[in-house]
Amino acid sequence: MNVLQGLGRIAHQSIRRTICTSLIRRSTYESDGKTSVTILNKEADAGLMINSYSQYGFRLNNDMVVIGPMAIFSRTVLSWNVESYEDINDESLSLFCAIEPKIDVLVVGIGDHTITPGFSKKIVDFMKRYKINVEVLGTEQACSTFNFLNAENRVVAAALIPPMTIRVNEDDLMRKQIQVSRSFEVADK
Repeated sequence: MNVLQGLGRIAHQSIRRTICTSLIRRSTYESDGKTSVTILNKEADAGLMINSYSQYGFRLNNDMVVIGPMAIFSRTVLSWNVESYEDINDESLSLFCAIEPKIDVLVVGIGDHTITPGFSKKIVDFMKRYKINVEVLGTEQACSTFNFLNAENRVVAAALIPPMTIRVNEDDLMRKQIQVSRSFEVADK
């Protein structure tokens, strides 16, 4: 009986979802002043952007997967040879000082470690010698900041270390629930 109730609930959710999506499709607004949305990460001419990250690396908007820490520029991505935030020093940052055209902003994502003023000052002081602005952030914020600056066509680079832990929010749980419920749907013939 529990199996039948579960299947009934899934069928009910599927029907409700079909009704809701068909109502949304029918109510499209075609007139002057129509609002449109552009997803920047899907725009090819916007350059490279970070779609997602995990403990193992990053997925970019061109479906490339980078394992481990990376140095990302508007159109290029490189593996960055650091193990953890403790390995970030003058030598590991020298890559960002040697490239042409000179970058305006370097966004450093140190995973999910706590950013201390002393650590940030060390990076800022080094990059100041080369007249490069720096933002030292957690990786989640660093990915967003890089994407935003890159979409504005700024000359930006990011040095990113994957976090050790991933936060799960309600949106992630809902997506997983929808994905599981779709696996039980039967295609209409």
